[in-house]
Amino acid sequence: MSTLMSGAQMLLECLAREGVDCIFGYPGGVTLPFYDVLYEHHIRHVLVRHEENAAFAAEGYARATGKVGVCCATSGPGATNLTTGLVDAMMDSIPIVALTGQVSSKLIGSDAFQEADTFGITRPCTKHNYLVKRIEDLPGAIHEAFYVAASGRPGPVLVDITKDALQAQGHYVPVTSIHLPGYKVFTEGHTGQIRRAAQLIQESERPLVYAGGGIVAAGAAPELREFVELTDAPAVNTLMGLGALPSNHPNFISMPGMHGSYAANMALTNADLLIALGVRFDDRVTGRLAAFAPHAKVIHVDIDPAEIGKNRAPDVPIVGDAKRILPKLNKLLREEAAKPSDELTAARRAWWHQVRAWKAEHPLQPVTSDTEIKPQHLMAEIDRLSGGQAIVTSDVGQHQMWAAQLVRFNEPRLWINSGGLGSMGFGLPSAIGAQMARPDKLVFSIVGDGGFQMSIPELATVVGYGLPIKIVCMNNGYLGMVRQWQTLFYNHRLSSVTLEAFPDAEKLAAAYGFKGRTIDKPWELAPALEEAVKEPGPYLLNVKVSPMENVYPMVPAGGAINEMVLGPPQPVEVPAK
Repeated sequence: MSTLMSGAQMLLECLAREGVDCIFGYPGGVTLPFYDVLYEHHIRHVLVRHEENAAFAAEGYARATGKVGVCCATSGPGATNLTTGLVDAMMDSIPIVALTGQVSSKLIGSDAFQEADTFGITRPCTKHNYLVKRIEDLPGAIHEAFYVAASGRPGPVLVDITKDALQAQGHYVPVTSIHLPGYKVFTEGHTGQIRRAAQLIQESERPLVYAGGGIVAAGAAPELREFVELTDAPAVNTLMGLGALPSNHPNFISMPGMHGSYAANMALTNADLLIALGVRFDDRVTGRLAAFAPHAKVIHVDIDPAEIGKNRAPDVPIVGDAKRILPKLNKLLREEAAKPSDELTAARRAWWHQVRAWKAEHPLQPVTSDTEIKPQHLMAEIDRLSGGQAIVTSDVGQHQMWAAQLVRFNEPRLWINSGGLGSMGFGLPSAIGAQMARPDKLVFSIVGDGGFQMSIPELATVVGYGLPIKIVCMNNGYLGMVRQWQTLFYNHRLSSVTLEAFPDAEKLAAAYGFKGRTIDKPWELAPALEEAVKEPGPYLLNVKVSPMENVYPMVPAGGAINEMVLGPPQPVEVPAK
């Protein structure tokens, strides 16, 4: 049985069948047929103020729920404005479907008004993309897009639809199966390799679990926790994997890498077995690759075969879904657990003693001052109010690193940031997507004074949809991370990093119809944040922090991860003559 529909109606029907309940977008000329039928549909549309932010909001929605996020833009500049968000989703493996309008098929290639080669532009920054010029091809493309975005290693898929395809009339026939012969997803893992992995784990003296965003994407946090407890191995979570193992778990060390903890980086350097789960051996974690985990054999589990051996050759490669592989590994470890030798037991005990000693030697602790607000103090207060349960989004930069170091995440899908691409302006629109997806959750959007000024127009979106997001601007008057590098590695030559003008937060918020405040005294911090959390609507808190504070530990570019700068250089005392 088929129903006569326009292409725009078919598009909405397909979205509804995929379970879409929210779209982030901005209308334009060629998408008018779609917006006209959307007018009376139950699917919510969130009108953002810039198309890039539609993509970021769709990412926030996807990250907070595990569902596919959806964004929409018109042809030409609308579609090209989505591109940064598509690259961001591609780098961080976030499932989104981007719908773009295109000029009528007869006008393609004629340099028509608001025409751009969206299909060509987005090919390198999406997992897959489609150009739909016929109404008959529309349902198949939409359902395939959702399948590709969510399956295997998640990622963004774009569907570019011509205006005449949206306007055409045709008979809608539901799509009941997806057939993509060139697209293979390997989920189960090789049985022999899983058995080899179990044997290596049982024999190792200094094992370390290195878990990343793939665990969160796979929904494998419960299986990871069981694995860590079965092996009693120390564990680190990457920037994208924070929350995969609860921050309050006794086996959790912290985040490793360029701004990771001393204990995490020393554990990676000294482990004899690295159990890498859903990670890609990113350069911000490995540092100088030749010096990364030099004593370790490597078990690498990843659903994307392209990641296996890309940066570090594993001893035991396992291609598959962590949620399917970890239960098999756990079963083997339970069934074949042999009583370890006295030597192995002693070695494991010594390993844990050493890891705890590293944690005690250089702990990640908030720095406070009686005269100025330290950024670490700000993050500690957000952590206190969050209790490991709030959603926290961030831009990229110093505030992102301090938040990752000091804010606890006791569940997955609470920490939402731009990891791979490092997109400024990501924090606020991703918070919009997360709060739309999780209205029950307290949402903090931690932004820098640089990134916030890239997304200020979205304050209108926050107010328009009554979103009670707590926007906390860590304001140090600089592009902080760039300033830090210029200070440390460019002889203090601060070039084009000073942000001299910043709007009055109280007046800015009031202009949009909600409350805001600026603070600069440490004794103001706790009550101001408590006031923001108690406020039933949105709140903008502009926190002026120490302007020249640097993020430590820090691994200089090109350094090994055990070659950390642990703090600012200490002044050298010159003996009196």
